[in-house]
Amino acid sequence: MHLNADFSQRALVRFDQGRWVDSPMPGVQRRMLDRIGDEVARATSIVRFAPGSAFSPHTHAGGEEYLVLDGVFQDEDGDFPTGFYVRNPPTSAHRPAARDGATILVKLHQFDLADRTQVQIDSGAANSVQTAPGITTVPLHKDDREYVAMERWAPGAMRSLDASGGLEVFILAGALSEGADTLTRWDWLRLPAGSQFSATAGPDGAHFWFKTGHLRHVAGPAF
Repeated sequence: MHLNADFSQRALVRFDQGRWVDSPMPGVQRRMLDRIGDEVARATSIVRFAPGSAFSPHTHAGGEEYLVLDGVFQDEDGDFPTGFYVRNPPTSAHRPAARDGATILVKLHQFDLADRTQVQIDSGAANSVQTAPGITTVPLHKDDREYVAMERWAPGAMRSLDASGGLEVFILAGALSEGADTLTRWDWLRLPAGSQFSATAGPDGAHFWFKTGHLRHVAGPAF
């Protein structure tokens, strides 16, 4: 499968225009945002776990990164409630589950294969810094390849983000206006390397996750 697989192009997926698709595991559904491959794939997805559902134990050969959007996600390391950001590097293994149900944003097979850094951050309890008037940032991860963070913007706040190495934005609450598009809850935007990104928060502000720099390391069309 190839979905939004040309990383030299802008991609926008609106949550309210999509549908849930069953995965091979009972009770687990997903909305695919980008994908190269079948069940083993380089993929970005929103994944919803029904109460009591689980995946079989597995190893992440290419790493796994996820943000808990709703509910409580769990594995052998414990419980990860809404707002937790987790990076499980290549060669890590676990059996993910959701006893009471959960929804996550997950990215698979997108790590440097030499990366062995595990990250588990409760973004709701992490320290935030004011980076501009009306804007606070919670840094989540930074290395030579990428920078990952969450930001809250006050209503009407305006800012440019560095998209020179590519940019992904996932809206958690509120809205952002970028060019002719307004992004709302659980909308996803990907901009290729060499882009510019300037946005304005909506009347209720904006809360979002983003990643920059990583698309420098990805080829263009995957065909």
